[in-house]
Amino acid sequence: MSVAHWALLIGFIFIAMMLVGTLLERLPLSGAMLYLGLGFLLGPDGVGAIGPDPLLHAGALELITEAALLISLFSVGLKLEVPLLDRRWVAPWRLALAAMVICVGLITAVGWIGLGLPLGAAILLGGILAPTDPVLASAIQSEPGLYPDPTRFSLSGEGALNDGTAFPFVLLGLGLMQLHELGDSGWRWWIVDLLWSTVGGVLIGAAIGALLGMLVIFLRTRHNSAVGLDEFLSLGVIAVSFGIAQICLASGFLSVFFAGLTLRRTRNYPLAGTSPLSNFSHADEPAYESPATHSHHASGTMTKAVLGFNEKLERLAELGIVLVIGAMLPYIVLFAGLWWFIPLLFVVIRPISVVLGFAGAAVAPHQLMLISWLGIRGIGSVYYLMFALRHGVPEPITQQLVALTLVAVTASILVHGVSAPPLMRWAARRDAKAAISDASGVRQK
Repeated sequence: MSVAHWALLIGFIFIAMMLVGTLLERLPLSGAMLYLGLGFLLGPDGVGAIGPDPLLHAGALELITEAALLISLFSVGLKLEVPLLDRRWVAPWRLALAAMVICVGLITAVGWIGLGLPLGAAILLGGILAPTDPVLASAIQSEPGLYPDPTRFSLSGEGALNDGTAFPFVLLGLGLMQLHELGDSGWRWWIVDLLWSTVGGVLIGAAIGALLGMLVIFLRTRHNSAVGLDEFLSLGVIAVSFGIAQICLASGFLSVFFAGLTLRRTRNYPLAGTSPLSNFSHADEPAYESPATHSHHASGTMTKAVLGFNEKLERLAELGIVLVIGAMLPYIVLFAGLWWFIPLLFVVIRPISVVLGFAGAAVAPHQLMLISWLGIRGIGSVYYLMFALRHGVPEPITQQLVALTLVAVTASILVHGVSAPPLMRWAARRDAKAAISDASGVRQK
């Protein structure tokens, strides 16, 4: 296809998605489902416009999926406003650590015993498929605010955290296949890949988000400079936090997520003798025309602008990546284990992992059920797959990993895309009724 034909095709896709966006909200369909179908039509079994062979283009596919993940992780970090030391963070951390480790273990056992994979490849499969996805989880993403829905908050936090905490298991699997250095007795994996990667990613991202946020607020409120161009701030924070973390051998994914979290929490430092804009009469307001430089409003204005830009980037990234996934489907080599492994992953392995991960915690049964089911697989799994392929996984194992990952992601897009919206609406109605009932009981007392 010529440049003109590509421009025409891309333009039609963008305009069509704008026109049908409202209609999608009324149908049992998600945008990702349409992108997937369109990608398949553009792929080798359709018109043949694109042919993203995962074996030939693993490096390029790794880069674009990594970029999409970073954009989404930063966006999720900006949305989650619950204080970092609040006990509500226990649930996402349980899911991202305990539940994910259990999930990796169960997938490893099934891959080793049931699919006949070597131990290293089975662990690698666990690292690829255990993490849930922040990119395709738009129907269940947590809303901004200090009191978000607990289920949405838990799922959003899990999807952001476990993209970083799953990476050590991908490296462990590659190491057992002699494709990554684990060190004598595995010391390098334990110290660098696991402990430092996790802790370092959190600390580096938190420091960068806080420092850059304070610098921008100081310049805006004290010097009326560094105003506007919030798009550059968004991309800059993502790039700097990821780059420094990677150079320091820490998790770039956790770094970007925590940079978003701390940037959102940047505090205003009001100037003496000033008041919020709402406290001024209309005649007094021109002295503080721009909330971006007002010492009471600069932080909120900055994070709102950065989040708005990042959400648009996130939609474009989802469109592009899911189109590519749809076009990759013809490269799947089907085998018998696919038909029982994928249902087992969604219906047995994920729920067991969640239930054991929440052992001893006070979680409502309906919340536990929703969290168990809505373990959406997506871009993170495709990224880890491409990362593994680029490191030279042997050919027979490569075909199995590609098939298992792409079928799992496709199935998740379809079944979770259809089921998530009605389930979340049901949960919201149930919580509303429970709140009304509790309020009635208090009034009667």
